[in-house]
Amino acid sequence: MSKIWIYLTGLLTCATAFAQEAKNPVSAVEMEKIYREVKTPFKYGLVMVPADQEHKMDCPTIFREGKYWYMTYLIFSGRGYETWMAKSSDLLHWENQGKLMSFDDSGKWDDNQKAGYNALLDIKWGGSYQANRFNGKYWMSYFGGKEKGYEAEPLSVGMAYTDQHPSVVQEWKRLDQPVLSSLDSDVRWWENRHKLFKSTVIADQKKLTGHSFVMYYNAVGDSLANNKKTRWYERIGMAVSDDMVHWQRYLKNPVLHHPVGITGDAVIQQIGSNYVMFYFGAFWQDRKGSFNRFAVSKDLVNWTDWTGNNLIESSEKYDELYAHKSFVVKHKSIVYHFYCAVDKQDQRGIAVATSKDLGKSKLNFIQN
Repeated sequence: MSKIWIYLTGLLTCATAFAQEAKNPVSAVEMEKIYREVKTPFKYGLVMVPADQEHKMDCPTIFREGKYWYMTYLIFSGRGYETWMAKSSDLLHWENQGKLMSFDDSGKWDDNQKAGYNALLDIKWGGSYQANRFNGKYWMSYFGGKEKGYEAEPLSVGMAYTDQHPSVVQEWKRLDQPVLSSLDSDVRWWENRHKLFKSTVIADQKKLTGHSFVMYYNAVGDSLANNKKTRWYERIGMAVSDDMVHWQRYLKNPVLHHPVGITGDAVIQQIGSNYVMFYFGAFWQDRKGSFNRFAVSKDLVNWTDWTGNNLIESSEKYDELYAHKSFVVKHKSIVYHFYCAVDKQDQRGIAVATSKDLGKSKLNFIQN
């Protein structure tokens, strides 16, 4: 096959993916209304910082039980990722509670990487944000791997579960094998580079997809740039399930991607009749650095991308290298936008921006 044919095939694939995005579009008026609803122009500051300079904190997930809020998050220690949890009564002051998924040396596929995200949360905007059960269990999706190091491939998506409430500090049980892998027979063209990353699992209560559960996940795969294949391309795709254990890919193309760089880490909220996907972008052609944005859908499948201002971008010393990876909630008329903040020393903590001015946090990174 000639290089010209390969290049044209790549362009056609991208055109097909973007054409799919245009189906069932959300109007510009609705998009602007959602932007005004979710924007958080006031940066409160860092609310969680790592214990020392050797550890990096990442990827918050927020849920609620009773009068307390809980945040699961990741810690990278040099060996790989583990999953931890913190607790708060006001969404601003957090205390670490302990570890939920730890390293082990059992020889399993996920010994050295366990990056977890709570599943089946209430996604109603301003709702309960509680964790819901299926089949008598609470669930968490995660990306895992057996190799040591920072996002060392291969990385696959696994499922963890517990009979106890997720607000309890506990070591979660895990299925023996990944539920999605780059070695699967149905792997797509855009996820064949052995790195599947963050996943978000929601209940499809209306069965818009014909299934009970939907997973949005991002992965690294082939693309073409200057007639050469490159792996620096990350996109968001879909999988579906009826039992939380057996998953199948839903579309041939990603549901959201951009011409270059990263489109990843989808988190879903339902605002009225619209589903809002908060996600981050990085290293695009027309925008510098990393930033948090959103897209909107009527059917969980076709997404209209917001083309206006970023929701979050670098502006402070604690997030001047990267400001990315959203989790957004609304509580008592205030929107809280949690994100991973990275300074120029590559120290990572969890920051929050809000829709109302709540003052400034006194927390900062260790060396400051």
